[in-house]
Amino acid sequence: MKVRTCCKINLGLNVVERRPDGYHNLQTIFYPVPLFDEIAIEEGEGDDKLTLGGHPLEGDVNDNLVLRAVRLLRQEGYPVPPLQIDLRKVIPSGAGLGGGSSDAACMVRTIAQLYHLPLSQVQMEALASKLGADCPFFVNPVPRYAEGIGDVFTPISLSLRGWYLLLVKPDVHVSTREAYAGVHPHQPVYSLLETATLPVGQWAERMTNDFEESIFENHPLLGEIKQELYRQGAAYAAMSGSGSTIFGLFRSRPDSEPFSEHFTFVCQL
Repeated sequence: MKVRTCCKINLGLNVVERRPDGYHNLQTIFYPVPLFDEIAIEEGEGDDKLTLGGHPLEGDVNDNLVLRAVRLLRQEGYPVPPLQIDLRKVIPSGAGLGGGSSDAACMVRTIAQLYHLPLSQVQMEALASKLGADCPFFVNPVPRYAEGIGDVFTPISLSLRGWYLLLVKPDVHVSTREAYAGVHPHQPVYSLLETATLPVGQWAERMTNDFEESIFENHPLLGEIKQELYRQGAAYAAMSGSGSTIFGLFRSRPDSEPFSEHFTFVCQL
């Protein structure tokens, strides 16, 4: 079986408080983006085997979220045979686009379908949450308002249909530790849900990503890319998640040439 799995952008991201367990409560809107990783799954023999192609990934391949998803299903008592998995990474890693989380959720969903596992969407989301905070979103990737650590979802009727999206991912790495070290949790001035009901052209005045201030200070290139997106005519531009992808929303198809030295992706939503 061959499947594709999308990524996401964060429309605004507010870090509202530090939790007793050391994590942070967030407010954000996940919006799906049609940039896809490709996964091929077939039964194998012996141990599971994962082969990788496309964008390079760091770390031990055996600790990849794709394999962890398979192991999790077995640990939960579901009969999953040894698998041969080919993963072609089109979504860049370390980009704030959720590519790894999307791959993991796709494995849970696809294996459940392939082997007729008695799992509802709610159950699949609960399993995916054990792999990462934003993994449940990708079980059924539709626009959602997220709270908690990014794992408490509320569906929203937000559509960017017809808008053009330009993603720009420079060769900059921002660690999760660095991102959170620079934020000061606070309640946002404007409600993210209310702002999302306004025309996109008004978002820049009210919608923020709390990670941007310190990350842009440490990595000025990211702030420069955001400003260039606005100079190119973006109605709204922001960093996705904790970076390092910067995205812009445009009414007409944007020119990616000014960002040709970086990874770019343009699509109509």
